[in-house]
Formats: sequence, structure tokens, C-alpha cells
Amino acid sequence: MTSDEVRDGVSLTNLDQPLFDGAGASKRDLVDYLDAVSDRAVAALRDRPLSVMRVRAGQDPFMQKNVPKYAPPFVRTVTVWAESSKREVSYALCDDRPTLLWFANQRAVEYHPALIRAGEPGHQTHLVLDLDPPEGDAFGMAVRAAHLVRQALADAGLAGAVKTSGAKGVHVFVPLTAADIWDVAAATRAVAARAERLDPALATTAFIREDRGGKVFLDSTRAGGATVVAAYSPRVRPGVPVSFPVAWEDLDSVTPSDFTVHTAARLLGDRDPWTELMPEPQELPADLVEEGHTIPVARVQAMHEGKRRARARRT
Repeated sequence: MTSDEVRDGVSLTNLDQPLFDGAGASKRDLVDYLDAVSDRAVAALRDRPLSVMRVRAGQDPFMQKNVPKYAPPFVRTVTVWAESSKREVSYALCDDRPTLLWFANQRAVEYHPALIRAGEPGHQTHLVLDLDPPEGDAFGMAVRAAHLVRQALADAGLAGAVKTSGAKGVHVFVPLTAADIWDVAAATRAVAARAERLDPALATTAFIREDRGGKVFLDSTRAGGATVVAAYSPRVRPGVPVSFPVAWEDLDSVTPSDFTVHTAARLLGDRDPWTELMPEPQELPADLVEEGHTIPVARVQAMHEGKRRARARRT
């Protein structure tokens, strides 16, 4: 008996092997889940430069950006200049079921699309806050912080959708009309700062981990060339949880472990809650953008602070 199959013209191999150590799932479980939700997963990935997290037996997970030379011809690609590495990167565009199945066969577990679409490098489609609670079983703290972000958005006249990150945190997405990436980055910083001011005992914008004091980190750096794990994407974690859309009114009653490659497709049925729950695109308020441009970029500020602390230690 073979564990190999062909679906939609894509050869699938070694399906009954464990997905990774501690996964509690096989490669077949990954393929079957992604195939079952392929229409909704592709809708979240289509036309966006894609990075994937892959796992190989006996190796640590690794992030793949460049499409390998052996990729089949049906995998569409787009070339993007990467400022950080000063080179061009050939990203995949996961625009259809065969491409998703091919990635699944490559043991691509996590799917991290860009916040821009191919051919529109200056336009970010969503404002995103990544809410990262401290170590331990702190998902409830992330949920409370998400409600702070929701309130800060409402105060600014904006509305967003929320999903579990599939790890321990929460993602809030606000769809935008045509918006300059630098203005979106600024507005994201402003929303985080406003949410922090609502409850500074719970939430922090401190980029340096040792400065967070056991609070939820409101990560405002998901802007420009950043990626965020997609709705419906599995994660490389025990049990293979899935980043899952949740209605705001249900957020307090869920846990990340509710949604895995074993359960998520059944819970979805024929629905696409990420599309259903997402508000219409909105325009960024000018005062939010203006405030954000006065707030230093977290990574840059942290880099300078790190250098200052290193000098202080040396002296």
C-alpha cells in the first residue's frame, strides 16, 4: 500500500509520515486540511508575495522566501527588491489549489503573505496589530488587549476583524482604502499607543522584551514589507494549531487549541468567516496618521537604545 497520491495534477508523497516531532499529525493531515479549506486559504493568499515556514525530518523549521528552482511551472512568481538584504527575491504567489497542494507536499506548514499585493508595492491593504502576550498560558491577556485595540480603533472611527494567531496571541486587521505604506506604518504606531494609554497596566508598546514587565506587547511593526501569518494557516507547534477568525463577541470564549488541522475544517463547514467578518475598506483618519509620524519606529528606537545600553555596560 502506497501513501502517495495525485490531486489536481500535483504529486503528493510520503503522506503517512509524521509532520514533525511532537506535531501529533501526519503530512496527510496537513494536506487534507489545506485541501479542505483551499478556496478560503487561497482567497487570503492570492496575489500576495508569499513566504512559507517549512519543516523537514530531523531539521529545524526554516522560512523560505525565494521559490526553489525545481518549482513546477504552474507556480506563479513575482520579483521583489528586498531592501534589508539588498537583493531581488522571487516570491511565489499562491493563487490556486494546485499551488497550495504543491506547497503542502513541500511540508510548508505556515503561510506568511505580504501586506501588499503584487504590482502595488506602495499600497498596504490592511493595518495590522499583532498582540503578543508574555510567556505562559496568557492568551486571555491577549484577548483583553485586543479589546483595547478595538476600542482605540472605534475611537478613531475605524473597525477591524480579529483572529487567533495560531500561536499564543491575537491579530487585529483593519482593511484600508488606498493607503501609503508609510502612513499605514504611522497609523499603526498611533493605534498601539492609544490602546496602551487605555490600560498601561495590561498593554505595552515596548519593543525590547526585557522592558515589557509581563504585559501584552502591542506590536506595531507589521507594516511596509512585513508579513503576517494568514488566516487559516497552520503553525509549526504541537498539535498544529491554525490561525482562525473569530467574531469579536466570541473572542473571550475560545482558546488557540480549539482550532487545529484536525478540527478547523469541520468548524468552518462551508463558511469563510475571515471574509464575512472583515469590515469594508476604510480611510485612515488624518489625525491618526499625523500622531503616528511623531512616534519613533520601534525597531529603530530599540536598536539605538540597545547600543546605548551596551555602551553603558562597557563604561
